[in-house]
Amino acid sequence: MGGPVRTAISRESHPLTEALLFAADHAEHLATVVRPALQEGRLVISDRYTDSRYAYQGVTLRGVLENPLEWLKALHSGWTIVPDMTFLMTIPPETAVERRRATGKTDHFEDPVFLKEVQDGYLHLALEDPVRFVMLDGLLPRDTLAQGVEKVIRGLPGQ
Repeated sequence: MGGPVRTAISRESHPLTEALLFAADHAEHLATVVRPALQEGRLVISDRYTDSRYAYQGVTLRGVLENPLEWLKALHSGWTIVPDMTFLMTIPPETAVERRRATGKTDHFEDPVFLKEVQDGYLHLALEDPVRFVMLDGLLPRDTLAQGVEKVIRGLPGQ
């Protein structure tokens, strides 16, 4: 995710505004970074992608829209690129909040109850597309996680 959205969103932003800003940032990132790289035949690795919007905004839009996930998928339909592979690192929501607080960089998403719902959203997406998702234990040491991800990526055809 790029910088412009992070500075434009505040705790007071309406959930629909937030979702549309994230989608706009995603479209810009695709147009200026991802698509050109793919056209050059390069491997693209991105943290937080469409699934992130589906999981996070799927929660924040509850009560605002009748079916937030379907609305988000329709919003992205036709222009987003479905990743070939998604690494989903799961950790207890309380641990996620503790880690973020330790960095001093928190926002309105840092709430264990909210993050549990987001994690459930991610797990739902993984169940819908189990071939694309690679599940990882986010409590493993960073080096172990990085080595596991690298091994999977290097095992892909053409790598």
